[in-house]
Amino acid sequence: MSSRQITLPVTGMTCAMCAGNVERALKRADGVQSATVNLATEEARVAYETSAVSPADLAARLERAGYGVVAASIDLAVTGMTCAMCAGNVERALKRVNGVLEVAVNLANDSASLSYLPTLARTGDFARALEQAGYGIIDTQAADAPEDAEAAARRAETTRQERLLLIGAIFTIPLTILSMARHFLHQSPFLSEHFAWLHDDSWLFAFGALATPVVFALGRQYVSGGLKSLRNGSANMDVLVAMGSLAAYGYGLIVLLGILLGFSDVVGKSDYFESAAVILTLITLGKLLEARAKSRTSAAIKQLIKLAPKTATLLRDDQAVEIPIDEVIIGDKLLVKPGERLPVDALVLDGSSAVDESLLTGESLPIDKSTGDEVIAGSINQQGRLVIEAQRIGKDTMLAQMIELVMRAQASKAPIQAAADRVAAYFVPVVILLAVITLLGWLFIGAASFPVAMLNMIAVLVIACPCALGLATPTAIMVGGGRGAEQGILFRDSEALERSAGLTAVLLDKTGTITQGKPELTALLTTEKIAAECVLQYAASAEAASEHPLAQAVLSAAAERELGLLPLDEFAAHPGRGIVASIDGVTVTLGSPRFLRERGINLSALNSEITQLQARGQTVVLLALKGELAGALALGDTLKPSAKAAVQTLQNRGLQVTMISGDNQQTAAAIASELDIQRVLAEVLPADKAAAVQQLQRDGKRVAMVGDGVNDAPALAQADVGFAIGAGADIAIEAADVTLVSGDLRALPTAIDLSKATLRTIHQNLFWAFIYNIVLIPVAMLGLLIPMFAAAAMAFSSVFVVSNSLRLRGRNDHLKSKVM
Repeated sequence: MSSRQITLPVTGMTCAMCAGNVERALKRADGVQSATVNLATEEARVAYETSAVSPADLAARLERAGYGVVAASIDLAVTGMTCAMCAGNVERALKRVNGVLEVAVNLANDSASLSYLPTLARTGDFARALEQAGYGIIDTQAADAPEDAEAAARRAETTRQERLLLIGAIFTIPLTILSMARHFLHQSPFLSEHFAWLHDDSWLFAFGALATPVVFALGRQYVSGGLKSLRNGSANMDVLVAMGSLAAYGYGLIVLLGILLGFSDVVGKSDYFESAAVILTLITLGKLLEARAKSRTSAAIKQLIKLAPKTATLLRDDQAVEIPIDEVIIGDKLLVKPGERLPVDALVLDGSSAVDESLLTGESLPIDKSTGDEVIAGSINQQGRLVIEAQRIGKDTMLAQMIELVMRAQASKAPIQAAADRVAAYFVPVVILLAVITLLGWLFIGAASFPVAMLNMIAVLVIACPCALGLATPTAIMVGGGRGAEQGILFRDSEALERSAGLTAVLLDKTGTITQGKPELTALLTTEKIAAECVLQYAASAEAASEHPLAQAVLSAAAERELGLLPLDEFAAHPGRGIVASIDGVTVTLGSPRFLRERGINLSALNSEITQLQARGQTVVLLALKGELAGALALGDTLKPSAKAAVQTLQNRGLQVTMISGDNQQTAAAIASELDIQRVLAEVLPADKAAAVQQLQRDGKRVAMVGDGVNDAPALAQADVGFAIGAGADIAIEAADVTLVSGDLRALPTAIDLSKATLRTIHQNLFWAFIYNIVLIPVAMLGLLIPMFAAAAMAFSSVFVVSNSLRLRGRNDHLKSKVM
């Protein structure tokens, strides 16, 4: 039994009630393990058993519930079909592709038409499926990228709302002007003199004629949405809008019947056609502004998706051939010209250049790349020509994994949202009850006329806004998570984003997190009997046959100084201690101070320097030529340039910073001293790192663990929030809640600051959404708010929430400088 997770772009959701309906509809399907719906992104993330249910089944279930999914279509020109059996084979092969909804094969013109979910399937998948079945494709033409289909759907919806708003404005503006003039006719001498003709009752029929197109054109979406919600056993915002606008319009029709049939003395002559039209027009305006604002909340993920090139230049038989990115396979040699984006994660085979990775890692400066270096898809080759070998393609590239992480975080539901969802579930029924109480209260207690009582009831229906509650959390999570992605900070889910705001202690692993993770030559000493370059040259020549990390550090230092290696005549290694070799006829002894002492070599010339270097946590390698001490090499894992600033920022934020290391106490203390870290846990075995996290948690701390290696994974999982340095092991990144892509430790306080800013925005949004309803619903019940003002307030409440979330995009611009 295999499980799979997919993301379905859902259409037709208008508020939190709709999101709940979609979630329940999906969860009722056999084989669905979990389903979470994000109203802001209009997406559902579903985990399901592939043997029990398919994406097509899920899409069909959503259709039955009154919603839809964003699907793309494509026409394939298929080769190799010769009979009806072939057509059946092609159809079955294509239907087996995950994400295909419908297939129609036409043998007469050798074509296949598909409807599919672009978040799951690509044209390359169709080509491979047909190839495996023994057929081929001549050409393809489709909106292949998921963002293309989703963007097209969003644009179509925005265009529809713009068209409806135009219709509403054309009829509502003159209706409102004339209706208001009639209403104030007897209160203004100017109106009485110039607009006396409005007093004629026949104008009420004109008002009805102006309101009717608005009600039928604009109101249809709210009526259908409300009925759809009721069929699913709940009530949403559409129910309130439909009830309010239809009540006003319906009463206006009753007034017209009263005039025609002679019972206007019973129902009065106060029509509310303008209320119905204004309600629908203003709320449609609000939906349009909300849709535009919501599209901006996903700007970061769109920017990441756009980084992926659509084609690559393949080197085949010394010829450069442009091919679709889907056709690149591991091992292909590709050419990347200056100004082009890297198509895949790859290894540089030839050439050198500076590569801009800023949109992926947050690193502002271009990074020099040459033969043997790794490059990542989506980064920009700035200057030189690069020949690369594809290492990771498709969904395995770092860019694809970043996109997946961001989408997963944006689709997840934060704990704080659960409370808002519970309130939203009961919101509309309570509002309808309050509206009925308002109507009856004004009729029987306030002794008001029916038109006045109904007007107040309509105001209550229209003022209530559950949408603001539904959008308060997901829009902030989307913008905050996207802002993090722009700076190379990837939150695995919204819960991690929320928890990061409450951290009180940080546990930093030393190797690879605080330090570079590999030894470097930090000092070169001589006894003045030989030049420093000669000491390094002899040491490198002796180490040439060794693969020890310290040997590689010595060889790298010699290569940087362009020192050639001397011929090695004899070589004898003493593992863990040193080397005895013969180089160009000279006996060379290289190793630890103890190793040289055992061979009777006098170290007094450099004794004090050796002691000082060891006290600073350096590994000292001594070189003796012909039995006499010639020099010393100090090797150490150097601090990352960003480490000191990052630690200082964390401490200034009031967080307790602890360094944890497997090194001895002296070495660990020396590193911690350079960073002004007071708390040090040294000689900690990998298996005990998680226990160290637990101890801090028992002390009442909310702990962040930051690491990069495989042995950090248990501690990362144990911590309240685990931060993985992006350059580290895949298993560490998988166990972590947050990934710092660039490996720059200054991204850690940035992530915490961003989390706090996001949580603060969520609190502001929820406060506004609750206070808005708590204050204005009673105001409407007391008759202090006319329906058109209520509609305006409702329309802009959701816009306010989304706009407040969008402030996160600019609020944290200053953080980027810290990371860079």
